[in-house]
Formats: sequence, structure tokens, C-alpha cells
Amino acid sequence: SLHQWQAAAGLASMHWVGLANYAEALTDPWFLKSLYNTLWFAVVSGLPQHLVALPLAWFIHSRLQRGRDAVVGAYFLPYITSSVAIALIFSTLLSRDSGVLNALLGHPIDWLGDADYARPAVAFVVFWRYLGWNMVLYLSALQVIDPTLYEAARLDGASPWQQFRHITLPLLRPMMYFAVTLTLIGNLQLFEEPFILVDAESGVATAVMTTAMIMYRMAFSDGDFGTASAVSWLLFGLIAALTWGNSRLFGQHGAAHVGR
Repeated sequence: SLHQWQAAAGLASMHWVGLANYAEALTDPWFLKSLYNTLWFAVVSGLPQHLVALPLAWFIHSRLQRGRDAVVGAYFLPYITSSVAIALIFSTLLSRDSGVLNALLGHPIDWLGDADYARPAVAFVVFWRYLGWNMVLYLSALQVIDPTLYEAARLDGASPWQQFRHITLPLLRPMMYFAVTLTLIGNLQLFEEPFILVDAESGVATAVMTTAMIMYRMAFSDGDFGTASAVSWLLFGLIAALTWGNSRLFGQHGAAHVGR
């Protein structure tokens, strides 16, 4: 990242440029746009995963007895399916002229060809794919909570909501930290879904271009491996900072709860 280098010319062509690559990346409007898109996807597709996965895991754990394994397997299936296959399936479902969704709506919407719809469409695909993964994480944590805690709470007259708030949530905090951290890392490195779903040559591509995509283009399309390396280090720094902030948030919140 501190050198200018054209890979096709070999290592002998590498020469020192200091922080010039970082300055170029930080002043590049395309990089700043990709950074905004990446953070947008991290919030819009990442946060709902946990807001839905946690209550869903709680419902399956506490209410669903028969057929539980089948339901969990159905939710987990998208996670272990190839991202390319998922993107191709959704590109068919969201097709403007022959897509199932438009057929149900009764009028054509260019889901992947209009910038106003492309980003929410990609965000939904990412949300749908990783929902089951987070649900399985929370479900595994719920299954190791001592049931006698709930029995004692019921004897003391605690409602289901009070049990969930004062027993389940505090004991799930380590898993919540782990799951949110994985979501942060995964969403900030988002590449496959927007890369496959949206035509890279169309004007809509800029609306879904993530930092990982701009890094790929700099290196393998433009041949500028130095700036691409600088972008990768900037992305690493952002992930490390957000992960540290997430750790502090859960750590302080946990300490406050223990104090109470």
C-alpha cells in the first residue's frame, strides 16, 4: 500500500510512494461513494437480521416442539447455498419482464435496473441469506440456558416478557456480541450479491458498489494494486474500529447489568 505497482510489469516495477495511495483513495469520489454504500448495507441488511433472528429463535425454542429441526433447516439452508446460485435465482425472481414478483404485483418494476430499487433489493437478498445463520446462533445459545431459572421466575410471578428481558437477554449477551461482530465483518466485506445481481456496466452499478468491489476493480481492472492495497487497509481499519466499538458497547452494557 506504500508502493506504486503494476502487477504485469513484475516486482521490479514497484517503487515507494509513501502515503500517496492513501491520499488518492481518501479523495477518490468513487471510493467515498462505495464506503457510503457499504455502511448503508451494513445497517439496512445487517441490523434487521438480529431484530428478526432473536425473536424468531426465541419462538422456535419456547413454542415450537414438533417439526423444529425441519423449520431450522429451512431457515439455515440459504446460508449454506452458493451465493452465486442465490444471486442468479433472485435475478430471475426480480426480472423486470418475466420476474415472479412483478407478475404478482401486476405491473413491471425494474428492481435491478433502477437505483431506487436496486439497493433495497440487494439488501433484502443479504438479509434473507444470513437470517437463518443468526437464528441458529441465538437458538444454540438459548438451548444452554438453565431451565430452572425460568421455573424460579414463573414461581415469582414473572411474565414471559419479564423472563425474556431479565433472564434471556442478559445470558444471550455474549452470543449477541459474537453474532453482531460477524455481521459487521461480513457486511463490510460484501461483494458477491451486488457484483452478481447488478450489471457492472450499467449506471445502476454505482448505487450498489461496495468497498470490496471498488478494491477489486482497482486491482484487477485498473491494475493499480498499490491503491487497492491502501483501500484494503482502510477497510480493515474501519472493521477493526467498529468491532472495538461493538466490544465496548456490549462490555459496558453487560457491566452495568451485572451492577444492577
